[in-house]
Amino acid sequence: MFSLRRLLPLAGLLAFALSASLSLQAADSPRERTRLDADWRFAFGHPSDTTQDFGHATGYFSYLAKTGFGDGPAAAQFDDRAWRVLDLPHDWAVEAPFSPQASHSHGYKAAGKGFPERSVGWYRKTFTVPESDLGRRISVEFDGAFRAARVWVNGFYLGEHPSGYTGVQYNLTDYLNYGGENTISVRVDASMEEGWFYEGAGIYRHVYLLKTDPVHVKPWGTAVTTDVSNDNTAATVHIATELVHSGREPTTVTVEQTLLGPDGQTVASTTLAPVTLAPGDEPTLKADVDVVSPALWSNVTPQLHTAVTTVKAADGSVLDRYETTFGIRSIRWDPDQGFFINGQHLKLKGINLHQDHAGIGAALPDAMHEFRLRKLMAFGVNAIRVAHRLPPPELLDACDRLGLMVIDENRLQGINRAQLDELRDMIRRDRNHPSVVIWSVGNEEWAIEGNILGARITQTMQDFAQRLDPSRRNTVAISGGWGGSSTTADVVGYNYINQSNPDQQHADFPHQPGVGTEETSTQSTRGIFYTDAAKAHLAPLSRGDSGGNNEVGWKFYAARPFLAGLFYWTGLDYRGEPTPFAYPAALSQYGLLDICGFPKDSTYYFKSWWTDEPTLHIAQHWNWPERLGEETQVTVYSNHEAVELFLNGTSLGRQDMPVNSKLHWMVPYTPGKLEARGYRGGELVQTTIVETTGPAAHLTVSAEEPTVGADGPRLVIYTLSATDAADRTVPRADNLVSLEVSGGTIIGVGNGNPGSHEPDRFIPTSEFKLINGWVGRIAPADITTPADPTTLKPMLELGAYRATLPTADEIYDLTGTFELSEIPADATFDLYLPSVGDAVTIWLNGHVLATDLDTTTTGPSFTLDRELLQVGANRIQMFVTPTAGPNRIPERHDLGLVRMLTAAPPAQRALFNGLAQVIVEADSADTPVTLQATSEGLTSASATSR
Repeated sequence: MFSLRRLLPLAGLLAFALSASLSLQAADSPRERTRLDADWRFAFGHPSDTTQDFGHATGYFSYLAKTGFGDGPAAAQFDDRAWRVLDLPHDWAVEAPFSPQASHSHGYKAAGKGFPERSVGWYRKTFTVPESDLGRRISVEFDGAFRAARVWVNGFYLGEHPSGYTGVQYNLTDYLNYGGENTISVRVDASMEEGWFYEGAGIYRHVYLLKTDPVHVKPWGTAVTTDVSNDNTAATVHIATELVHSGREPTTVTVEQTLLGPDGQTVASTTLAPVTLAPGDEPTLKADVDVVSPALWSNVTPQLHTAVTTVKAADGSVLDRYETTFGIRSIRWDPDQGFFINGQHLKLKGINLHQDHAGIGAALPDAMHEFRLRKLMAFGVNAIRVAHRLPPPELLDACDRLGLMVIDENRLQGINRAQLDELRDMIRRDRNHPSVVIWSVGNEEWAIEGNILGARITQTMQDFAQRLDPSRRNTVAISGGWGGSSTTADVVGYNYINQSNPDQQHADFPHQPGVGTEETSTQSTRGIFYTDAAKAHLAPLSRGDSGGNNEVGWKFYAARPFLAGLFYWTGLDYRGEPTPFAYPAALSQYGLLDICGFPKDSTYYFKSWWTDEPTLHIAQHWNWPERLGEETQVTVYSNHEAVELFLNGTSLGRQDMPVNSKLHWMVPYTPGKLEARGYRGGELVQTTIVETTGPAAHLTVSAEEPTVGADGPRLVIYTLSATDAADRTVPRADNLVSLEVSGGTIIGVGNGNPGSHEPDRFIPTSEFKLINGWVGRIAPADITTPADPTTLKPMLELGAYRATLPTADEIYDLTGTFELSEIPADATFDLYLPSVGDAVTIWLNGHVLATDLDTTTTGPSFTLDRELLQVGANRIQMFVTPTAGPNRIPERHDLGLVRMLTAAPPAQRALFNGLAQVIVEADSADTPVTLQATSEGLTSASATSR
């Protein structure tokens, strides 16, 4: 291997690491936790081709052989200037095109399995740590990276976390440059799927830098439980705190526990007796705090408290201050009467929820959780099941604030560390959320759920969970395999009544509570009433008494008090599982709402029977020119006692509304006006009208800005629609809309069309061309023309020799090449070279780019004149006078690359059945954000959010 020694101070592909630095300021509290989401560098690697993986894992000594030997992008000195700059969370799968060869489960996105060029992603970030932090304990925390994420800091390997759903923390303390720059490198490999649904790819949750005193509360180190008196007038709060002493000297500490009420005022406190900690001690300290007239947490009053744990040294100085949000509440699962909170019966009206949304995939901004949950709550939803993985913390935070009950679910059943560690981390992380009312240890494990193995494994996992958290019960979702897990499940979970017999199970196991963990919704495409398989458009799918729709499922559970409630599959449509279709279908269609959060007509069934709000909804538009005179079913969802339907002023009959049901009329299609009138006590109380519209004439834009608990960037969510000349919404409009935004960035678009292959995001694309095949010689310093490359010897190939250093009167004469298969007219080409010497002359295809350039501190970069480029081989030549300095023995030398960058295409999205969605991230908290929408033949529109 050739070494330029004095010439090349690098240990990776390139010499210079240029990332946005993050300066961390000392906080008032000894504990400092800062998000590291901004200004990461990203590029695709490769699972097996080391050349495409930037030379990673090719060094003689690997990072597993010698500490600090991370190479390629894992090396601190790696040059990532050519990489894309982005903020986390990030999902690269949603940015991929569609392909019929891609995974059906993942919505045919061309990423991950089968697409090695998009299955590995590298992330790098440079940050600073002040000298004043020396002596603190510093860690990096990842909430989630999908998946198999390997992490380095300053070239030191920290570890690999296989799961894409659980978080992980790594200790950085001894690896850092205090008072200088530090680099985190992450290699994420999404080749392997964990689920059978869309999971995304990349660091799709938040990353934090944590600083503490050597004596501190452990990660997820508090467990807060509450006992509430039968009359709800008093409560005892139990707080268990796990400390860790990672210092070198014995320390005596005192722990104070202070409870803050929903208004932030102290409601109770206690101080524990001093305890002396030896180095390495990890004691658990317990305290009981009584609260009089507590403000209870429930679905009606989601009032939150905070437990402030303060750790003080013997001299009174504060070593740590750890805050835990919790709720004072009691829960009970009764085998005969269902679920109770604070002694009050609550029928769970729930949905299952995956973590992806139109336009943004799995990388949801914080505010998006509130947006999605509020859309569901408007239809009476009071509970969610996070299927089938550990949710992002921000989702549970939103459920705490909004008063939603949660089934928190483990990903995979099993009894060894690979499975139990994941279950442990879920419980430790989420145990203080009052919204979490039960743990699920598994879902639809068909190989075991109906046999003795399932019974044993379920029991072992439940015992393990109960030891970690005795305050909650456990369930497992069963989908047809009875007589196994169902015999040992603490609370039995029924996945679909057409695959189970809850009545028989209740009779055989009378002391076992039960809940419907999954039930089929009226699967359909929003705004579609007639199936078109070629477009993946699905008319409302109802399977009658088999349990295949909203009405059958709810009637069954509503009639059985011993069932705590049910959770429909699903709350929103999601990528993957596009049953009953295959490609080009890309989305499931089980949702009550589509993937944008727009309601389907059948969702109004729940508004009718899950809420007290007067509801009268005609499940049909009236724009059917191709069906003139044909019998057309008109469905009305309502909670009124009777409904009468009119067509163009003529009554089509009044019908009484059965409880938990809906009404139908068969109507010959005639353009005009459908009118539904709702009656109570014989009196008209509500009217709804659907009209035949004219063609689309105007665009409309409206803005919504979710804010509750949104700790990240400000989010504005726009709805696009079209109206006719009379300002009536056109229900079948499919106009293509062009989008421009000021004051923010469009981070995703969608319209709910399950067969659409329009792009979700609009980003520049880049392709890297390594400069390789380097040959060269040591030449006299006074030469003026590079040598004929055919006369030179290889100098920079892996495994080659180390060359002799030039003398004072000599230089390097080097030549390398890169290949271009095309030169697109809309692409720019940038050359990046490492820091190679203090006098460098550079040629491209015989044309001089720079002379006597000093690259001692910064590698040179150039935007290349496309007129100098050619299809095929392009030649870079350099005269290099090495920089004086100590001997350097790098692991790899690939001198430079060329980036071909294609600008992002203009943002646009077609309306689907009259609607589309645009998600914008504001530039700042107070910047007005304006979205301008235009479409050929329509009046343009805009909306501003301030």
